Amino acid sequence: MTFTEWFLFFLFIQVVHFLGTWKLYTRAGKKAWEAAVPVYNAIVLMQIINRPKWWVILLFVPIVNLLMFPIVWIETCRSFGFNKKPDTILAVLTLGLYIYYINYFTDAKHIENRSLKPRSPLGEWISSIAFAIIAATLVHTYFMQPYTIPTSSLEKTLLVGDYLFVSKFHYGARVPMTTVAAPMAHDTIPVLGTKS
Repeated sequence: MTFTEWFLFFLFIQVVHFLGTWKLYTRAGKKAWEAAVPVYNAIVLMQIINRPKWWVILLFVPIVNLLMFPIVWIETCRSFGFNKKPDTILAVLTLGLYIYYINYFTDAKHIENRSLKPRSPLGEWISSIAFAIIAATLVHTYFMQPYTIPTSSLEKTLLVGDYLFVSKFHYGARVPMTTVAAPMAHDTIPVLGTKS
């Protein structure tokens, strides 16, 4: 994609965000225009959902943002009282468009000092696993990546099946070439045993 195409895509995402959240911003005591200003709207949203402002950085880091968006959608729903399992599932399956329903078809009030602690042990596990995956993806994509030696072409120095970590600082980060990959796992998806 060219710079212009990326810019237009970014503007499109900002318009979708504004249309889906401006009423929620006003219900949380903010101004509607704050939902329209790029980057600033994310900072204000972090205040609304009671999360740290540094999360905004994760929303703009490629690959990691794909993991952060569902978390922000879920947290937005929960900040307005939609915290049941069906709400969580709908927020993720509709790619955040469930927030449009909350914005336009409900009179949900903002819960200002809601508890951020998961309500069940399962919720605690899911929360911990989600952030472990985000941290692993950040390390795997931008700092170092594990590799397994696949063939005997390096036989004199490395053996088939040897593991090594490659520094991304020296060779540079690259976008993953596959649509499905597991962080810190090379070439296969754990449990399924299929190629990633």
